[in-house]
Amino acid sequence: MLSHHDDGARCDLHSPTALPQAGAFLWNRRMMIQLTCRGYATAQFMQPEPAKYAHAPNLEAKTFMQPEQAYYAHHPGRFVYVKDEDTGALFSAPYEPVRAPLASFRFHVERHALGWTVEHLGLRVEMTLGLPTDDVAELWTLRVTDLSGRARRISVVPYFPIGYMSWMNQSAQWRADLGGIVASSVTPYQKVADHFKNRHLKDKTFFLCERTPDAWEASQAAFEGEGGLHAPSALRAERLAGGDARYETPAACVQYRAALAPGASQTWRFLFGPALDDAEIARLRDTYLSEAGFARTAADYAAYVDSGRGCLRISSPDPDFDRFVNHWLPRQVFYHGDVNRLSTDPQTRNYLQDNLGMAFIRPAVTRGALLHALAQQAETGAMPDGILLVEGAELKYINQVPHTDHCVWLPLCLQAYLAETGDLALLGETVNGRTVADRLDASMAWLHQDRDARGLSFIAQGDWCDPMNMVGWQGRGVSGWLTVAAAYAMRLWAGICTDAGLTAAATRWQAAAQELNDAANAHLWDGDWFARGITDDGVVFGVKADTEGRLYLNPQAWAMLGGAASTTQREQMIAAIDAQLETPHGVAMFNPPYSAMREDVGRVTQKHPGSAENGAVYNHAASFYVHALYETGDADRAYSALRRMIPGPHEADLLQRGQLPVFIPNYYRGAHEHYPRTAGRSSQLFNTGTAAWAYRSVIEGLCGLRGVAEGLCVRPQLPSGWPQLQAEREFRGASFALHVRRTGRDRVLLDGQPLADGIVRGIEPGRRYRLDVELA
Repeated sequence: MLSHHDDGARCDLHSPTALPQAGAFLWNRRMMIQLTCRGYATAQFMQPEPAKYAHAPNLEAKTFMQPEQAYYAHHPGRFVYVKDEDTGALFSAPYEPVRAPLASFRFHVERHALGWTVEHLGLRVEMTLGLPTDDVAELWTLRVTDLSGRARRISVVPYFPIGYMSWMNQSAQWRADLGGIVASSVTPYQKVADHFKNRHLKDKTFFLCERTPDAWEASQAAFEGEGGLHAPSALRAERLAGGDARYETPAACVQYRAALAPGASQTWRFLFGPALDDAEIARLRDTYLSEAGFARTAADYAAYVDSGRGCLRISSPDPDFDRFVNHWLPRQVFYHGDVNRLSTDPQTRNYLQDNLGMAFIRPAVTRGALLHALAQQAETGAMPDGILLVEGAELKYINQVPHTDHCVWLPLCLQAYLAETGDLALLGETVNGRTVADRLDASMAWLHQDRDARGLSFIAQGDWCDPMNMVGWQGRGVSGWLTVAAAYAMRLWAGICTDAGLTAAATRWQAAAQELNDAANAHLWDGDWFARGITDDGVVFGVKADTEGRLYLNPQAWAMLGGAASTTQREQMIAAIDAQLETPHGVAMFNPPYSAMREDVGRVTQKHPGSAENGAVYNHAASFYVHALYETGDADRAYSALRRMIPGPHEADLLQRGQLPVFIPNYYRGAHEHYPRTAGRSSQLFNTGTAAWAYRSVIEGLCGLRGVAEGLCVRPQLPSGWPQLQAEREFRGASFALHVRRTGRDRVLLDGQPLADGIVRGIEPGRRYRLDVELA
């Protein structure tokens, strides 16, 4: 079903029906596209707010990717019909809309490109998508080869639906002067002021052809006719009708009539995307639409993606894990940190965690992100719900709902950056008249004061869990997770202060962390685990007495990280997690899921049981647990939880999850006891803070190559079944070759010499070091 090539940098799926929802994504600095193996597509670009250039065929709410996205015949996609002109036989590539039983199918997922190779009726069809680095355009290459051993007469008909663009004004036509179909629209508005705002919007969608087609059709309805998309009426004729769309739903359909000798091929190239005006369309055509332009762009884009290749390469007893870590995980981390999920106002917690991951890819980006975020800090020390990235951006949607956790993420991101770079000078940088150190102090002070009389942290309308919006909406409810998370943040900041010689601040924040931990133990410990919180009405939840939402993962993981849990408590918590939250597909966020609205908890309880935050295997929460397990030396549990974030390698697991092993999704379905048929199903969403934490856990936990103020601390934590591990790590301008073996004793050798405390000091940029680690 799957095969891997190019040392793991390419993954091929060999069936369009085994994993019908499976897909992959490409992005650049201004756009993103997610394609399924069957050809459906969801694309977004920035102008500067997110927008689409291929739409559903009816009026739709403004949305982007949805969890477990439902696809349907008229969903936007990228398709090619192939018709045998002698027999009338018809099929489509990659699979939709005809769904003919193909002789051969391969969906190719590469780091720099996506594509298909399909064979049917003695013909091979190859489709490849590439992107430029900075422009919004899809670069499509189509190649058809005659495998039949006889001469063929065929029609090749790319069909790129554009969809319902606007109820005010939409049209499309063939433009000979531009060499393609151009659809135009007017973004609907009512207020006069919006007319002037909308004048910069890219309300045109183009489909440009390198070679002039023999015929075309710009009306979706005229193309489909009565035959439906599986057998469009327009393809019954010898040629497409050359029609336009006049306040009708547009589509880009072009026809090439080709005569192929045995073994011969023909190649076509196309551009698809949005534009402001004809001049921009002409510029894009001149820049890209040629064989040389495609080749140059592919090389540039490959260099762009490879610039985020990460700082680690591993070779372990698990080759599937190696492929993911060496190629796909840093790619996902780089996507998040480089374009901030293609948002102009990312949630503060997302922005800081995504840039935590960038500390292992491009540390300078993390430094800039910290300074940018701190520039938007309130005078009180509070952080906003979202970080504005461009002029004119506004806080929208979830960022208009008050959350209380955003200050927590500052020291977490800062600590990761300092561990990678040792750049303590950052603390003295001035941001709006105050040093970074002063601003971190202020953020911790805000967390310290935002507590109730018991010393527990208020939750307002949400903490890390956005839909937990009714625990404290009246101003009294508190978060058990945030209480122990704030303690962890304060402990991290205290450690940074110690490294920087800020002794008084270190003492202050160690004491403050202890206050929060003491409060958590006094009011939230339920005998075997910590409660999730206390509602406005004083009801403690996430406790043994609850029939739903009994045990939550996050308070336990962060109590381990922040020091609230003693060794005995940690053992009790882990035993409870093992018994109640472990699943074949990872560790559940909580269990049992809620089956009905609980008005003192919030809309999380209204989500379908086992989906998203309502009891799914929510990988972001699981990644915190993995980090905590490595921090406490529990290598086997840590690796087990980490490995289950990745689909496969066994076919049964891949089929149940329905996802390719090329990214970690935000969740897999939970509710294993209630709904085993759907348990484990992937959300197919790759926007998740999981990526940064998973990459960090591989580098610092599994490989044990963690930055500290003095240099590099070496303490690998291999699962007990692994006899060895090799890795290459880039760190502070130097490279380290790690060789780990089980020999029955513990020691670390640096270039053949014993390293007593396991810390490499005096690291010289440009030098290559060898680390030999022996484990008992």
